[in-house]
Amino acid sequence: MHFLFAIQSSGAQDHTPETYTSGILNSQIPVITQNHTMSSTLDLQSDRLLLRRWRLSDRAPFTLINADPRVMEHYPATLNPVETAGMIHRLGAHFALHGFGLWAAELRATGAFIGYIGLNIPTFKLPIKLHTNPTVEIGWRLAFDYWGQGLATEGARAVLHHAFTDLRLEEVVSFTIPANLRSRRVMEKLGMTHHPADDFNHPRLSTTDPHCRHVLYRVQAVSG
Repeated sequence: MHFLFAIQSSGAQDHTPETYTSGILNSQIPVITQNHTMSSTLDLQSDRLLLRRWRLSDRAPFTLINADPRVMEHYPATLNPVETAGMIHRLGAHFALHGFGLWAAELRATGAFIGYIGLNIPTFKLPIKLHTNPTVEIGWRLAFDYWGQGLATEGARAVLHHAFTDLRLEEVVSFTIPANLRSRRVMEKLGMTHHPADDFNHPRLSTTDPHCRHVLYRVQAVSG
């Protein structure tokens, strides 16, 4: 799920990767230690989307997205304005440290901010063996009005291309709760595969919490 809130989404349009700490990213951000080739932060483009760094003007529409119970259906709770501001701050810190992160998603045709799509390094260790250390996950969260248009898949494909071609990552994962079928369909469209043995309980949630159990999808770079 995608970084902020278990950085997961509630549909094809809402998968945010990462932690469930009051809806705000934990302040401790892991540092990549492998010999990856890291590029400076780039804007990414697809046919309909510009994926860019965050702006102050994004705060108001992002606050509305995070307060929408339809978008946040598969999260423990919606986020208030203070939590959203904290999340944006931590997203900026992630970009500054790693050169990549959850990009703000903008429609190229209109310039409208519609949410985010990008990469995140979880602040907790997944209890399974992965090919990349630290783990890098892909996630998305789009405003409800933009669901069902293939935008999450389109933007995520551009992000995966960047991850494997420019960042030279070996593997990217994504995880969400089992009921988040929309996001799971996006993962499958991206060529990600699910193995039940990889499923896990989120370490920051009680085992009695309905959001605790997660399914994990992964995709590896094509060699050669």
